[in-house]
Amino acid sequence: MPCEVMAACVQSCCTKSAMIKSVAFDATRSLIHGTGLCQLMVDLSLVDEVWCRIQEEARAVAEEEPLLHKLYDDLVLSHETLESALSANLASKLAVPALLSTSVLRDLFSAVLGNDSEIRRAISLDVRAFRNRDPACDKMVHCFLYYKGFLALQVHRVAHRLWIEGRRSVALLLQSRASEAFAVDIHPGAQIGAGVLLDHATGLVIGETAVVGDDVSFLHGVTLGGTGKEIGDRHPKIGDGVLIGAGTQVLGNVRIGEGAKIGAGSVVLKPVPPRTTAVGNPARLIGGEGKPVRLESRAGLTMDHTSRLL
Repeated sequence: MPCEVMAACVQSCCTKSAMIKSVAFDATRSLIHGTGLCQLMVDLSLVDEVWCRIQEEARAVAEEEPLLHKLYDDLVLSHETLESALSANLASKLAVPALLSTSVLRDLFSAVLGNDSEIRRAISLDVRAFRNRDPACDKMVHCFLYYKGFLALQVHRVAHRLWIEGRRSVALLLQSRASEAFAVDIHPGAQIGAGVLLDHATGLVIGETAVVGDDVSFLHGVTLGGTGKEIGDRHPKIGDGVLIGAGTQVLGNVRIGEGAKIGAGSVVLKPVPPRTTAVGNPARLIGGEGKPVRLESRAGLTMDHTSRLL
């Protein structure tokens, strides 16, 4: 679609959903930082597409199951934007009676999400990742409301923004509450790309200096941790499109190359080359270090856990 047509479509949608002020803010920032207005329109179109799909599914579910009508209305259908609905949902999950109110948390999430087009784009790509890669996810709205891996990841995105802006006490509060609510512990200093899947997610731990690329898929019980002997930049660097199996431990400032696969239960202490498979404790390359077997596709997208492991 031509940029001018897409821009007109997005502008129309934004007008209907009361996003004009946010769009103006992001357009100005994108031009200043060199992102480009056309790319901004593409990103906003993606957000709008995902949000429309979530709303459509919410309406259908509410009609099929009257018991859920109020829940879906309060957390999806009564909101005009994706970030507004997500802010309400996260706040309802993390609030602490008499100590940390839902309204305070909702305002905090809204302030960050409403002013950051990069996070909004990442959220939409995350929703798509869950829908496309998790066979148990048959509706985007289910991911948006229920999947703790998705919700924990979005809390982290807000916490990370606060962390780099110097609001570290609030960022650590969000980390703590997400860990308590979702059993997922991601340090707010960790850098995580877009289109990331945290499948099941229970027991996932990601350390402060870890870096995770785009289109990465994690199973439950994964640790991106340090060795206990280092300070400073001490956590793993995960390339785009990597698949990390359940119960895997990746320790130290090691690089997992683009599209690689780490078999379930592995302990990785050394770098793993792109498009290869590592398995075991300590992890070894399938085919050997001299001539490892190469994967044709990014494992994080195919979600193929078994091929090339034998």
